[in-house]
Amino acid sequence: MAKRYLTFLLLLLFTMPLLGQTAKYSNEFLSIGVGARSLGLANSTVANVNDVTSGYWNPAGLTSIENSIDASLMHAEYFAGIAKYDYAGVAMDLDTNSWLGATFIRFGVDDIPNTTDLIDKDGNIDYGRISKFSAADYAFMISYARKSPIPNLSYGASVKVIYRNIGQFANAWGFGLDAGLQYQKNNWRFGLLARDITSTFNAWSFNEDELLVEVQDSVFNFAPENALEITLPKLLLGVSRDFNIYNDFSAMVEVDADFTFDGQRRVLIEGDPVSIAPHMGIEIDYRKLVFVRFGVGNFQRIENFDRSKSLTLQPNFGIGINIYGFSIDYALTDIGDQSIALYSNIFSLRYTFNRKNR
Repeated sequence: MAKRYLTFLLLLLFTMPLLGQTAKYSNEFLSIGVGARSLGLANSTVANVNDVTSGYWNPAGLTSIENSIDASLMHAEYFAGIAKYDYAGVAMDLDTNSWLGATFIRFGVDDIPNTTDLIDKDGNIDYGRISKFSAADYAFMISYARKSPIPNLSYGASVKVIYRNIGQFANAWGFGLDAGLQYQKNNWRFGLLARDITSTFNAWSFNEDELLVEVQDSVFNFAPENALEITLPKLLLGVSRDFNIYNDFSAMVEVDADFTFDGQRRVLIEGDPVSIAPHMGIEIDYRKLVFVRFGVGNFQRIENFDRSKSLTLQPNFGIGINIYGFSIDYALTDIGDQSIALYSNIFSLRYTFNRKNR
């Protein structure tokens, strides 16, 4: 008779990525993105970002904030509301040449049933012994940006602390560094972000008592032996240009390319160890008050059942309103599988203002 019973499906969903301890897809919750504006542009924003979300996308963009304080909030839900994704950020100027920002991100699944103690020592099933736990990833970033002595060139960096928790079963602490540049020439903007430039290290600790399962006199320990998880650097390059369409209508177009160095990925340009994932976004505005956005990215080469390969992509759409310092943005994104039409509705709110003593 089983002494202890564990819901393998939900728990292993979060622990299996740790078993191999490979760098690929580590800390992927930090690749989702923040701000409905950027998500509507298919994350094509490393060159044109100029608000508080720069702390995530490219810290150099903080130098383009026009007012002294900029703050933003975002909430999103994925997989029919099972996973919750939240973001909060604030940025402020230190002087005429430097800015400071703070970013908080949480991605988690809450209220997961824990049936570890469902069966007591006498073999009786007691549903009252079921408890619940959360599996969540947290990131906190401090960003600093400064204008370079070279005209129109800015640079910045973000130090990030990562905390990952799987209920009472396991948790990890991680540390990393991002660094970025932005350069503007007339209507052109160029951006570069080196994410996890020093590699990001997550050190896991496991509660072996909770991960120990006894079934019919057999003992299974699901605690991985290696407790170190490494995220290799990623390089993001972007170029954007502003256009005047007609009278009060203007547009911005950006094309980005994400370079990964952790082996072959199923992206548009596959390579080993370097793969390149391009994406682009278009934003049309009326007097900088009303915005319509389109984006396309997440190009993937999918192998079909007949072993032929097909190319899929992810279209995004967004709208925004900016008035009296308030910006309300909305994005409709396809999370990847168009065949089952899983779409996510994302809203974000931003407020920018000047300090009274300025």
